[in-house]
Amino acid sequence: MRLLVVNSNTTAAVTERIAGEARRAATPGTDVIAVTAPFGLPLIVTASDWQVAGTATLAALGAARGTYDAAIIACFGDPGLEAAKERAGVPVLGISEAAFHAAAMLGRRFGVVTFTRALEPMFVDCLARHGLASRCAGFRSGPGFNGDPGTVAEDRAAMVLDLIDEAVRLDGADVVIVAGGPLAGLARRLAPQVPVPLIDGVAAAVALAEALVRIAPTAPRREARPSTGLDPGLAALFQ
Repeated sequence: MRLLVVNSNTTAAVTERIAGEARRAATPGTDVIAVTAPFGLPLIVTASDWQVAGTATLAALGAARGTYDAAIIACFGDPGLEAAKERAGVPVLGISEAAFHAAAMLGRRFGVVTFTRALEPMFVDCLARHGLASRCAGFRSGPGFNGDPGTVAEDRAAMVLDLIDEAVRLDGADVVIVAGGPLAGLARRLAPQVPVPLIDGVAAAVALAEALVRIAPTAPRREARPSTGLDPGLAALFQ
């Protein structure tokens, strides 16, 4: 089985972090191919960032079309997910989609923790799209961030651990999602210090993608449509 994992931002160090966690989560016989968005922003924070990231994600998926059995959009907020599900012809998951559903299966109410509050509006919108807002105990996040996305998991690990504690004690979360591609792997490292299950969206998406390939290896694909002036990767999705 071949899984394509797309980092929707342009920070190569984040792609490497995501790839490492995805490969740890994959079962033997699954090959993980991780790619960075071909254009866009170093960190996806605002609504405009998210729109650009969606287009870049689709371009990456189209450029590799035919080489993967399932795809993962490794950006919390899942930019381009609905369009990718329409056009890819194979199962496509987002890491927030996977994290929300996994958390909902592991507990009654889940909390979401991330490194900067700037991400919260995007996360709230994404949660609503997936229909699980009623299962969310709340969001906990750090202050503004303008550092290196490639090292934020180390730079803010202690802060994230404190936020997890607040989500459990104050919000009543019995599962906590450690949200964001730049934090890939942090849930696994912090889990021994936390009394509730921690969910890493990348790891959850890999496990669920493998399961979906076994359950339904193909997905509905729309008819070919002519296009004008599109990036070659984007055009490939419409062929």
